[in-house]
Amino acid sequence: MLNSPEPTRGVISAEPEPIELDWSKSALLIIDMQRDFLEPGGFGETLGNDVSQLSRAVKPIGAVLTAARDAGMLVIHTREGHLPDLSDAPRAKIERGAPSLRIGDAGPMGRILIRGEAGHDIIPELYPLDSEIVIDKPGKGAFYATELGEVLERYGIENLLVCGVTTEVCVNTTVREANDRGYRCVVISDGCASYFPEFHAMGLKMIKAQGGIFGWVASSAAVLEAMTSSTTLGATS
Repeated sequence: MLNSPEPTRGVISAEPEPIELDWSKSALLIIDMQRDFLEPGGFGETLGNDVSQLSRAVKPIGAVLTAARDAGMLVIHTREGHLPDLSDAPRAKIERGAPSLRIGDAGPMGRILIRGEAGHDIIPELYPLDSEIVIDKPGKGAFYATELGEVLERYGIENLLVCGVTTEVCVNTTVREANDRGYRCVVISDGCASYFPEFHAMGLKMIKAQGGIFGWVASSAAVLEAMTSSTTLGATS
């Protein structure tokens, strides 16, 4: 969390309009950048998706992650997955669709979407530091059946920089949950991705429509510019 004598603020060039954030009350929330979604042999590929579509988000997220770490900003990673006994995995979710491997089945990176397996973990390029928070979630939204709300309240967070995968599913669901709880969300456009580029584009449009009905959308470059043009953000507490 940032520690500065005076609140430091930055203005992000965003859509539908610029937004000013107090960095001391902001956190970077990285959604589900897991091997099971981004690498061959994981859950994403079992659904018939081209997992390479998600790789485009890695570099932009990495740039913002580095800046957030340098600034001492609170960083939170999420992972979607289930307990080994599948007690938190609804039957309707397990049986939905026609994947080549279902949740809990053995795959090349361990059991699909099971906590503790290699595929469930975050990709090496964005791997959390020991000091960063990792939220394990059983659903699409990061607030459902997790401690995320308590964590944000404990750190006095009001604003979320949101990125990750996929744009139209877990990112959108989390942003909508956050909006209902009063958080101001800035979604990093090139720090999100989908297996379907058209869904990515529409997912961002849904967030910023009608005057920012769910939040704001900005590029990683715009976020980085706002962070670096602010006064010194402070050291990690």
